[in-house]
Amino acid sequence: MAVRGVWQLQKLVVSYCDWGGSSRGIRAFMESHLPSFKESNPQLEVVTELIRGQHPHLKGFYRNKNERVVCVKNLTPEDIELHATRLRNSTGRKVVKLRTRHATEHPSVQGTWTTALKM
Repeated sequence: MAVRGVWQLQKLVVSYCDWGGSSRGIRAFMESHLPSFKESNPQLEVVTELIRGQHPHLKGFYRNKNERVVCVKNLTPEDIELHATRLRNSTGRKVVKLRTRHATEHPSVQGTWTTALKM
């Protein structure tokens, strides 16, 4: 995703095994879809990494020094391209779970409104 016109994903590392069966889809992705993905994203540095005996994964490095890893074990090339596109489109920020249903700087002094008000 672009924040103020700057893409946040700097580097995408495609890790695969040349022998394992779980890397079959990513090897097909590298032959068919990866060249077009590189052409359509010139701002992105795409690196392939051979790791033997490990399951394949995509690792994204972002400008805010965060990284995300997505396991692509036993996936089709189309699904792997979808995951690579999602990594490219995300900002790299950590997902923060909200503690309440609403987030506010100044919570109500009277408390939250409920329908079970008895007068």
